[in-house]
Amino acid sequence: MKVILLQDVKSMGKKGDVVNAKDGYARNFLFPKGLALEATKENLKKNEEERKEVEAALQKELDEAKALAATLDSTVLKMKEKAAEDGRLYGSITSKDLAEALKEQFGYDVDKRKILLSEPIRHIGKFTVSIKTYAGVTGDLTVLVDAQ
Repeated sequence: MKVILLQDVKSMGKKGDVVNAKDGYARNFLFPKGLALEATKENLKKNEEERKEVEAALQKELDEAKALAATLDSTVLKMKEKAAEDGRLYGSITSKDLAEALKEQFGYDVDKRKILLSEPIRHIGKFTVSIKTYAGVTGDLTVLVDAQ
């Protein structure tokens, strides 16, 4: 019997897949638990429409991420921190500080876990920091750190 999975089912498939299931398994397990629907013409049509909507939403999210990455590439974040005479900062600039500064200066809402900073910034100077905006999409932010 052909069924449309409404949720991921182990060893069967993922949500939205049309798979063959044994009649008893479908009637006694998948249908009562709400894990699948019978693959009728109407249900297949609904499934295809939902799949297209999901793909459109994912494409829109990817386009927004690429746009954000492009704007981050051309953005220069300026930060002023207390520093010693030799250019060493008294504190350090972490990914949390960078996320807050981006929100404050430009209004970009970036999660601090998406900022790829191998170690905190501890010196005055110009740094390039990668920010992951989506799976496989990153933008390079230029950070200028000056003494206060």
